[in-house]
Amino acid sequence: MSSLGSRSSSPLPFSPDLHAIGVFDSGLGGLTVLKSLIEAYPHENFVYLGDTARLPYGGKSPETIREYAVQIMDDLAGAAKLKALVVACNSASSQVSESDWKGVPVFTVIEPGVRLALARTKNRHIGLMATRATVHSDAYGKKLRSLAPDARLVANACPLLVPLAEEGWVEDPITNLVVYRYVQPLLREGIDTLILGCTHYPILEASIRRAAGAGIELVHSGPAIAEAIRPCTGKATGTQGQVHLLTTDFNPVMQAQAERLLQPHKIDSLTWV
Repeated sequence: MSSLGSRSSSPLPFSPDLHAIGVFDSGLGGLTVLKSLIEAYPHENFVYLGDTARLPYGGKSPETIREYAVQIMDDLAGAAKLKALVVACNSASSQVSESDWKGVPVFTVIEPGVRLALARTKNRHIGLMATRATVHSDAYGKKLRSLAPDARLVANACPLLVPLAEEGWVEDPITNLVVYRYVQPLLREGIDTLILGCTHYPILEASIRRAAGAGIELVHSGPAIAEAIRPCTGKATGTQGQVHLLTTDFNPVMQAQAERLLQPHKIDSLTWV
């Protein structure tokens, strides 16, 4: 096992023959998705790659996001024997297709999130908080209209939330104020369900819940995608799978944040690649 926080070029701290589910995100926010996957399938091995050197994706062009996503997917597909590849990043999910990637089933978070929101909404008015890239792509809107033409989506881009989450400003008054400014326009549209359309936003869930109020259902990617990948998972074995984290940049704050986001689950290795 590689020590946490080590830098490795080759070999990686796990065998290329490791059968695992790959997960990637623009940063550490996707660990909110990974935690849901570990809880749903504790017997599975997971390899997570956070592109922390190029974070955030949400303000970049569609072409750049697609290029980054292709690179990361290639790297993960070459690092282990993947059973499935989860694109946890909403911005990347809006730019890649859910087709086999080098023979690996690919799952994005868009459709599972929309389906879960439709299952929870009562008035068919759904809000979306997301990055500019995700909002401008209209990926959620297109999917919602294809599944439920009578439903309505109201979206708001929230570019300040990713850096606040990455800084760990979870209970800061500044965060509460920013969240309130982003949530209020959606509430004025009469939504009863709110999709947290970025993996970083569940880190700020307590603040979002306070701003939205008790009557609003919050939907985020983790539980939704966990159900979607079920066909690619094996039977429970009673043994604990391995969890390996890779990042394209590293500092000690990242290690502490990764451990906090995945608690109480154990990290087998955290490697700067």
